[in-house]
Amino acid sequence: MKTFVAKPAEVDKKWVLIDATGLVVGRLATIVAMRLRGKHKPSYTPHVDCGDNVIIINAEKVVLTGRKWDQKAYYHHTGYPGGIKERIAKKIRDGRFPERIIEKAVERMIPRGPLGRQQLSNLRVYGGDQHPHEAQSPAKLDVGAMNSKNVRN
Repeated sequence: MKTFVAKPAEVDKKWVLIDATGLVVGRLATIVAMRLRGKHKPSYTPHVDCGDNVIIINAEKVVLTGRKWDQKAYYHHTGYPGGIKERIAKKIRDGRFPERIIEKAVERMIPRGPLGRQQLSNLRVYGGDQHPHEAQSPAKLDVGAMNSKNVRN
């Protein structure tokens, strides 16, 4: 018996729509990362992009547990000595790009490298409930129904 290895031409990529209203960020990010990598499929191959295209809407309505809105910090460095900067999660949510909270959570769960960047390009996150991908007729994925801990009110 031989091991199955998928080729890029044989991969069947689907479109998935997730409504992030009331979902916990970390739990949502793990499910999305699995979908982007293709680990939910029996034909998963580690060196091939066999994941789905994922659309997330209502990204500004996600939930962080505990006091993370006030305490969770995102860091970046300017490249100059002493140039480390931090932003609190609440400031990002209330700012211009609230979808970055989900994007960063998913990005940090995908391996770094050329394949990881290609898989991450299959993720589209929108702050509101509108998205321009109706022509792809995405299938809805109810993440809240998978586990009761995925949703907070």
